Amino acid sequence: MSYLNDLFFGVYPYIAGAIFIIASWIRYDREQFTWRASSSQMLSSKGFRRASNLFHVGVLVIFFGHLVGLLTPHALYAPFISAGNKQLLAIIVGGLAGVACWTGALLLLKRRLGDARVRATGTKADIFILVLLFVQVSLGLLTIPFALGHLDGGVMLLLADWAQGLVTLQADAATHLLGVGLVYKLHIFIGLTMFVVFPFTRMVHIWSVPVKYFARNYQIVRQR
Repeated sequence: MSYLNDLFFGVYPYIAGAIFIIASWIRYDREQFTWRASSSQMLSSKGFRRASNLFHVGVLVIFFGHLVGLLTPHALYAPFISAGNKQLLAIIVGGLAGVACWTGALLLLKRRLGDARVRATGTKADIFILVLLFVQVSLGLLTIPFALGHLDGGVMLLLADWAQGLVTLQADAATHLLGVGLVYKLHIFIGLTMFVVFPFTRMVHIWSVPVKYFARNYQIVRQR
């Protein structure tokens, strides 16, 4: 089964990354009118702010936690924190953020399916990406009981070695995941798949961080 492991975790990540970048570029170049969040808050604001805030705060903490946790070489943080303590920190912070994100995603999905106006103006892609995000966060939370069973940080180091191996173009990066549990592999596979579908959904609005907003001139509003 090592060939499947190599395919899913050695080849597929590069395919997903290529689609993520190239398709996003093409969509921005050819279909800028569709490059938006398509917020439905004006259609129904009941419970939207709470659900949206829970989801977005949770997903931001999870994203940057994964980014720093997986791509920071062990040698850089080893003098300050052990692998086991780092894993425990990830479980606590990631668990809290995961619960917030999971709750927000569930509320948003319930609203998307249960509110007639919101559902009528949405697309199948909107529902699909919410379901995919909900499943992904659920799998992430399911890894916590397994992580609590090995608090030495061994699996976390294997996952980090895999991610860093991909970034540094190591041909044997996928071998680090051979002995990793199924729940971790499913979590990784769906995470990679999210990069594949990203350019074809409303998630493209993530690219458009309003950085210029903080430096723009003040708007003068006068009463008539």
